[in-house]
Amino acid sequence: MEHRFNLRVYALIIDENKRILLSDEYRSGHFFTKFPGGGVEANEGILAALKRELQEELSAEVLNSSFFYFNDFEQVSAFDPTQSLVAFYYLVQLKEPECLGTNAYPTPFTEETEKQRWIDITELHETDLTFPIDQLVLRKLKGMLIS
Repeated sequence: MEHRFNLRVYALIIDENKRILLSDEYRSGHFFTKFPGGGVEANEGILAALKRELQEELSAEVLNSSFFYFNDFEQVSAFDPTQSLVAFYYLVQLKEPECLGTNAYPTPFTEETEKQRWIDITELHETDLTFPIDQLVLRKLKGMLIS
């Protein structure tokens, strides 16, 4: 089966208390936890997509971003087996991060929506994240923060 590429971009947003922002979503009958971000649209650059996604999902303005990781291996999409994901991750500082993810909510939920929450990065486990590349990124991120 021939695969098409699906470009994705995600933000690793860590506050001064070493909490990281997660995005919980329910789409098409599936609940999943991931880092904030999403798809790169046609004729859009990776950084432009990052800024657009964070504006759409969080109503947040990017203050600074630095490249962190991209997968250099094939990862088939969990939602479409004809697509291979290429995911870019950036460490991101937002203009006003304290305004995000302040309301607690139960997970998983079943309404078609997305919500954000902060979690202490030391309490976040790979198995808390749904997708394999996110799990790998968390491992690399924790390794960097501990070093």
